[in-house]
Amino acid sequence: MPEDVDIIETTTPFRGYFRIDRYILRHRRHDGGWTDPMSREIFERGHAVGLLFYDPGRDQVGLIEQFRPGAYAAGWHPWLIEVVAGIIEDGEAPEAVAIREAREEAGVDVADLMPICTYLVTPGGSTETMRLFCARVDASQLSGIHGLAHEGEDIRVFAVAADEAIGWLDSGRVANSMTVIALQWLALNRARLRTAWA
Repeated sequence: MPEDVDIIETTTPFRGYFRIDRYILRHRRHDGGWTDPMSREIFERGHAVGLLFYDPGRDQVGLIEQFRPGAYAAGWHPWLIEVVAGIIEDGEAPEAVAIREAREEAGVDVADLMPICTYLVTPGGSTETMRLFCARVDASQLSGIHGLAHEGEDIRVFAVAADEAIGWLDSGRVANSMTVIALQWLALNRARLRTAWA
C-alpha cells in the first residue's frame, strides 16, 4: 500500500536517451517495522508493447533479428531474435502501438490481436512494463529488411515453423524475456489459437 513506502527524496541524476531517477526511501518490513533509508537508482525507459506474429493456417511464427547494444555490452551475441516491439508514447493505446510497430518493423498488417500478458521487465531497477500480444498474419509476407532509418533500425523479418521456434527455447537461440514468454504462451495456447483463428 502507498502508506507502506516513505519517499524521502527523489532526484534525476541523468537524463539522455533514457532517464535515471534516484530515490531515497524506506518501506515497511514484513514484521511491521521500517527499513533504514536506502538509495536506489531507477531506470526510466517507458512502457512497451511486444507482438508475436502467428499464421494459424501455415502454423508459422514471424520473428525479427536486430542488433542490441545491451547484449553486446554484456558479452552476448548482439543480433537477437525477438518479437516486434515498441515504446508506448503518451496518450497511445497499446493496441495502436502494436499495429504501428508491425508496419514499421515488419512491413505487415495484422488481422487480430490477442492479449498474452503484461509484466514488469526488471522491477529491481526499472519501471518498464511489457504488454505482449499475439497477432494473426499472413506469414508469406514476412521477409526482408525493415525499420526506420532515422532511428537506426536494421531489422530482418522472417517466418519459421512454430515447432522450430518453440524448440529454440530449449536450445537457447532465443534469449530475451519478451520472446521467451511469447513463445511459451504459444506452446501452451497454439491449439486453441488455431481453432479461434481457423
